[in-house]
Amino acid sequence: MIRAALLSLALAASPAAAQQADPASIAVEAASLLSKAAAALQEAETRADRVEALTRTVRAYETGLTALRTGLRQAAIREGALRATLEAREGEVSRLLGVLSTMERSPAPLLLLHPSGPAGTARAAMTLSAVTPGLQAEAAALRDQVEEIALLRVLQESARETLADGLTGAQEARLALTRAIDERTDLPRRYVEDPARLRELLETSDTLAAFASGLSDMSGASAPENAGFEASLGTLPLPGPATVIRRYNEPDAAGIARPGLLLALYPGTLLTAPAAATIRYTGPLLDYGNVMILEPAPDTLLVLAGIETVYGEPGQIVAAGAPLGLMGGQTLGTTAGEFAEGAAPEAGADRSETLYMELRQGETPVDPTPWFAATKDG
Repeated sequence: MIRAALLSLALAASPAAAQQADPASIAVEAASLLSKAAAALQEAETRADRVEALTRTVRAYETGLTALRTGLRQAAIREGALRATLEAREGEVSRLLGVLSTMERSPAPLLLLHPSGPAGTARAAMTLSAVTPGLQAEAAALRDQVEEIALLRVLQESARETLADGLTGAQEARLALTRAIDERTDLPRRYVEDPARLRELLETSDTLAAFASGLSDMSGASAPENAGFEASLGTLPLPGPATVIRRYNEPDAAGIARPGLLLALYPGTLLTAPAAATIRYTGPLLDYGNVMILEPAPDTLLVLAGIETVYGEPGQIVAAGAPLGLMGGQTLGTTAGEFAEGAAPEAGADRSETLYMELRQGETPVDPTPWFAATKDG
């Protein structure tokens, strides 16, 4: 019944609405993606490459949830617009309903009777025949709007369970991935940082720049020469599906500018390596929270700050797309309920977690924007 209602809404959408992605179509497709992700989660537990399979599963859940949020947001916005239109036309609608009600109750001969005689009656009939189609069209348009509101409400109510199940499934996939990484023993190592020197560097560094510069000066093998990092300029993916909310050297509300990008992500988002790299550091650093520093090429460092759960240890080599960690935040909050109640948060407003990303070549930070495909526009 729910699927039929969603399909009815998709078919009933106006051409203008169909040109912009129809919320019902988006929701149906998102539900399909989440269903496939749930099946993949069951299969991943039996795979030999569990970490890789679970990484794909978590990302599939995130894709489906993002699509479902988009569909629900558009449905809420569309319902709000329709209700506002009807409320603005309340007086006009009331008069229209009154006329239609009177016409339905009055016998046909009485409707055509005119006090001036046959000629007046003829003119009245002609006037009525000209007005009636317009009244019927208005009534049909009104009926379509009311029906669309009802179907949009069905969409939002039915998607509440789908969204909640998807959030639960995504959390199960993240926990399974964390367990699989904890059990992993085959990740290659390039070298191990000197613990004493690293501890001294942590204690003496009062800025991220000082720590990163000191880390660059520490001896140790770097990323493989064949990593191809330089050739990937302009094509690298972000560590996760994110929105750039502050660009390179763009000051914040307090006027502080940082030489990196600030990214907004959904709570619990899985972070993956944009390129093959050696892990140089993981752990807390100053006021940045948990930090991971990757070396994707000799004398090049990629700093990721603000991670809640970090995977991997210094010296390990990770492939492009390998899991690096998880963002924090409440992943099973009231999002589903808020959407079902008709709330329409602004796009990106529920991406409540932030990740700071800095790219350094030698001892100098450089603008990461040219390197990452998703940051060039907007």
